[in-house]
Parts: sequence; C-alpha cells; structure tokens
Amino acid sequence: MPDPKFEIQMLHDRVMVRAEQDAEERRSSAGIVIPATVKMANRLVWGEVCGAGSSVRSVKTGDKVLFNPEEQYEVEVQGQVYLVMRERDLHAVATQQTDHGTGLYL
Repeated sequence: MPDPKFEIQMLHDRVMVRAEQDAEERRSSAGIVIPATVKMANRLVWGEVCGAGSSVRSVKTGDKVLFNPEEQYEVEVQGQVYLVMRERDLHAVATQQTDHGTGLYL
C-alpha cells in the first residue's frame, strides 16, 4: 500500500518561501564582476511565497518577497529547500497589484 500524501498548510502568521538561487557571480550596475567568494554583510534576498497561514494579511502565494535568509528556519520538501518565517520578518513584497508602492519594479 503506497504512503498517503499530506498537503502542507501553513499556520497562523507563518509564510513558506522558496529563495531565488544565488548566481555564482554578480555584476554591479557599472558592469564590474563581483566573485561569489565576496560576501556582502546582511544581504537581503528575494524569494517566492509558496504558502501562507490564515493570519497572514500582506502577502499571498506567488508574491515575491524580500527577507534576510540568515535568520530563518529551513525545511526540505521533496528535495526542494524552503524557508519558514513569520510575516513580520518580511521586508518588502513585489506584487502586480498595489495601492502604495515605491515606483520601483522587478
């Protein structure tokens, strides 16, 4: 008999995020190559919301969010690594529909 499958539902104010993969090296806006060995202090990263609890109010599944990956819990599901955090740990959200954005777009 095969194992039953369980759907993951986030609780309360928790959000599950899949972080975007970091490139091996980055380029500055002036075109200077920054090697992967250079670590930037307190660098925030973008990720995609894959699940949100019932008390989450500002983001929804599919939104891109900005957060600090160093302070989060990590979980692996079917070979994919996700981060679990509280909604208040998110710094920004990039969504197609907004009422009061910054005027900057991804």
